[in-house]
Amino acid sequence: MNDSIHITTPSGMRVHTGSFAAELKWNHVGSRFTGSLSHAQSFLDSEVLRLSSPYVPFRTGMLEKSGILGTQIGSGEVRWTAPYAAAQYYNTADTRRYDPMRGGHWFERMKIDHGDGIIRGAKKLGGRNG
Repeated sequence: MNDSIHITTPSGMRVHTGSFAAELKWNHVGSRFTGSLSHAQSFLDSEVLRLSSPYVPFRTGMLEKSGILGTQIGSGEVRWTAPYAAAQYYNTADTRRYDPMRGGHWFERMKIDHGDGIIRGAKKLGGRNG
């Protein structure tokens, strides 16, 4: 079974591990705080997709589109859902002759180049300046 953790908003967290499920709910989180964190999460998800795009291997464009179709913006989980996505991510070279930016481990390579900017933007939207 696929283990997963889903964090929706500051109002709560639901954890599924095998056949076990737990839910944590926060009582005193204001709507303004919740709204700004939700906006920051949507920004983060969108930026991961947008900035990963030039790194994703590209033949027909379906692998890149599977990231858009497989991701619910604001969920905190970006997923490339093409059946061959994992093989492309983990089992191919990190560069291509025809386009040196495109190749395996696209998310990790994008984070190295753009991660600090994404975090700064998300913090700003979430109400933190640091």
